[in-house]
Amino acid sequence: MVAVRPQDADAALSRIDPLRPVVLLFGPDAGLVRERAETYLRRAETGSSDPFGRVKLDGDEISGSPGRLVEEASTIALFGGRRVVSLRVGARNVLPAVEALLAAPPAEAVVVIETGDLKRGAPLRALCEGSPHALAIACYADGERDVVKLIDAMATEAGMSVERDARTELAGLLGGDRLASRGEIAKLLLYAQGETRITSQHVRAIVGDASSLALDEIADNALAGGGAPMADAYAKAMGEGMRPDVVLGAVQRALLALHQMRLQVEAGTAAERVIEGIRPAVHFRRKPLVERALKSWNTARLRTALLALDDALLGARRNAGLGPAIAERALLQLAIQARRGS
Repeated sequence: MVAVRPQDADAALSRIDPLRPVVLLFGPDAGLVRERAETYLRRAETGSSDPFGRVKLDGDEISGSPGRLVEEASTIALFGGRRVVSLRVGARNVLPAVEALLAAPPAEAVVVIETGDLKRGAPLRALCEGSPHALAIACYADGERDVVKLIDAMATEAGMSVERDARTELAGLLGGDRLASRGEIAKLLLYAQGETRITSQHVRAIVGDASSLALDEIADNALAGGGAPMADAYAKAMGEGMRPDVVLGAVQRALLALHQMRLQVEAGTAAERVIEGIRPAVHFRRKPLVERALKSWNTARLRTALLALDDALLGARRNAGLGPAIAERALLQLAIQARRGS
């Protein structure tokens, strides 16, 4: 069985293993799946001068013709060298094609298969994990340590350094998708071009959506019982032209997320562990408020709050003129209920 542990993934992909020409990359982080696939495909092409050496296949196209994958992998490269095949799985079943490939693995080819998340025991994952000719590698969302390594690597490559507070703040905003994280870091480095150090001011100016940060401040304070800071953040949002129904919608989503977290706590998981497991990771500045909110509510009271917030959201949409007042009243009631629960 060749199931690679997540912490060993980069080492396993650092060289081409001729005994295992098939590599299955799967997992919830689509960006990391794509990045690892592209890196491995380029490594497999090293030394080849064949401009047509890489073949891109679509899973839906080959599902009706399972033998095509074997044919493409077995074709001799026009100018010599290794044959490289990239297969992206779609909605249709490619299991027969992969079974045929593993039954007769190519001698001079590398086949990289990309797909979404696969649970343990899923047919394609089980097939590759059980074959001596394949590697099966799960790609999970980056943890804080992985994000920090990515930040430092990209900053060093750009000839910059990152201040400790800026690194911590930036890491808290990233991690859900590897390619998205790279894009945000690259945007930050471009913004700070010409300077030698990245500061927290740079991070706050360019990374993430400022409106999203404002909505987080309103929701976090309301659910944690902070009526005064919530009211200040809400007034600022209204002053910047944000619609009250948009604010209530964001708080409603935060309530739903808190309900899911509270279910885990009531099932026996420690609150700190529940918060640490959230992806994307909770920013360090938000953690105290999220912890307080998690301890201030139970699932029954959260369900009641969701119904009340739903009524307020409907009222704000039907009465545009009264929308700001309706939303503010609903948010203040949430804060009062949170304080009572604590």
